[in-house]
Amino acid sequence: MAKFVLAGKADCPYFAKAELLVDLLHKNLSSFTIHKIVQHPDDWEQWLQTICDTNGWKHNRSPIVWREMIDRGGKGLLLGGFSEFMEHAQIYYGITSDIKADLMMTISAENLQTKIDLMEEETYYKGLIKPLHIWITSALSPVCYNLIPLLCNGEIFGESTFISLHLLNIKGAVEELSALKMESEDLSLPLLHEVTVHADLNDAFMNAGVIIVLDEVKQEELSNTCKEYGHLIDSNAHSDVRVVVAGNSYVNLKCYMIMQSAPSIATCNFVAVATHLENIARSQLAKKLNVTTSEVKCVLMWGNIGGSIYIDLQRAKVYNYDGAVCGPPHFSQPVLEMVYDTKWLETEFLTTVNKHQRTVRKKLQHSLGISEANGICTVLHRWYHDSPPGEIMSLGVLSEGQYGIPEDLVFSMPVTFHNGIWKVVSDIKHSDDVKEKLQLIAKEMTGEKVFALKTTTFAS
Repeated sequence: MAKFVLAGKADCPYFAKAELLVDLLHKNLSSFTIHKIVQHPDDWEQWLQTICDTNGWKHNRSPIVWREMIDRGGKGLLLGGFSEFMEHAQIYYGITSDIKADLMMTISAENLQTKIDLMEEETYYKGLIKPLHIWITSALSPVCYNLIPLLCNGEIFGESTFISLHLLNIKGAVEELSALKMESEDLSLPLLHEVTVHADLNDAFMNAGVIIVLDEVKQEELSNTCKEYGHLIDSNAHSDVRVVVAGNSYVNLKCYMIMQSAPSIATCNFVAVATHLENIARSQLAKKLNVTTSEVKCVLMWGNIGGSIYIDLQRAKVYNYDGAVCGPPHFSQPVLEMVYDTKWLETEFLTTVNKHQRTVRKKLQHSLGISEANGICTVLHRWYHDSPPGEIMSLGVLSEGQYGIPEDLVFSMPVTFHNGIWKVVSDIKHSDDVKEKLQLIAKEMTGEKVFALKTTTFAS
C-alpha cells in the first residue's frame, strides 16, 4: 500500500492546490493515504534542504511530494512538485484538479494563519512547562555521553520534572556538539524538554538549577577557567543551584575555586564527587570476599579526590558474606573482620585502587565514562532523595574544621543526605596515625590552593 507525503510552505498557493487534490484522492480511493507537513515560510528552506540531504534528493520549491512504501523499508521515492504530482494522479487515478487561482490564494492565506495560530499555541503550552535547567561542561567527554540518559529518565529529579539540557564545550567543536544534541533528541525521552548546545560562554549557566562540571584542565589554566565559571554561575544561575564537580584531577581545587567566585551561592551547594573512587575500592573488596560490589558499603575516601586519598574501612560492611556467621539479607558484618589478610589490605589493595583508573583508561584508550557518570548520579540521587538508612558516603565539601582538617579547604569526608542537605558525619574516631595522614593530605591541598590563588584575584 502506498503512502504519499505532501509538504510545503504554509503560504504557498500550489501547496494549497495540491492539498485539495490529495483530499479528493483520499475521498475517492480507500487505499490512498496521505501525510501532510506544513512549514512556516521562515522555516521552509532549511527544512527542505535537510529532508533532501537526508534522502539524496534535488528539489528547491514548494510543495514537495514523495511516496513511501509501508512495511518495505528504504527511503521514499521523490515525485517532485505540484505539476509532477498532478500528472501522477491523472495517469494512475484519472483524477485532476481545476482549482481557480483566487481560491488557491485564499486557501494559502488560511493555511498560513492556521500555522501561525498552531505555533503560538505550542509556544503557549511550552511556556506552561517549568523545566529544570541542567548545564554540563566539557560536554563532549565520555562522562557526558553516559550522563544524558541517566539524568533524563525520571529516577533522580522525579517523573514529573521536565529537563532542559544545556551542553557546553568551550573548546568549540560545534559540529560534534550538534551531533550530540541530535543523538540526545533521538533518545525520545519523555522528560527531555529541550537540548541546547554552546561552544562559548555567552549566556552560560543561564537559569541553571543543576551544574555538572567535567572539565579536565591544567593547573596553570585552572584558576582562570574556574573564576570565569564562578562569576557566570553567580550572575546567571538560580540562587539555589547545585554544583557538582567531577573528574580525575584537581577536583577539590576546582570546586573550591568556582565556589570562591560565586559568593552569592551558598557554599553547601558546591560538592566534589568521590563516589567513583569509593566504588573502585568496593569492587576490589568484593572480589576478595566473593560477593558483588553492591554488597560492600560505607567505604570512605578522605582527602584529595584525584590526589592523595586515605581509604577508611572502619565503617565498611559486607552483606550476604558466606562465612561462619550468616543472617537475613539485611544482616551485615564488618569488612575488616571478614578480610583476614591484613598484608593484602596494606599493600596490593591500596596499589590496585590507586592504579585502577589509569589501567582502565590505558585499555580503553580514552577517559572513563560509565563509572564516573554513575558516581555523579549517585550523589545527585541522594541529594534529591536522601541517603539510604544506615549508609554514609564520601563527598568533597568545604571544611569547617571537622576532624582537625583546616577550614576553607574542599576535603573529601563522610556525609549523609537528608531533606536536600548534606551533613558531615561527626562520630568517627581516628588513631593518631590516621590523624597524621589526614594532616599531610591537608598540607598538600593547602599548597595547591595557595598556588592557584597566586594566579587569580577574587572580587569581594
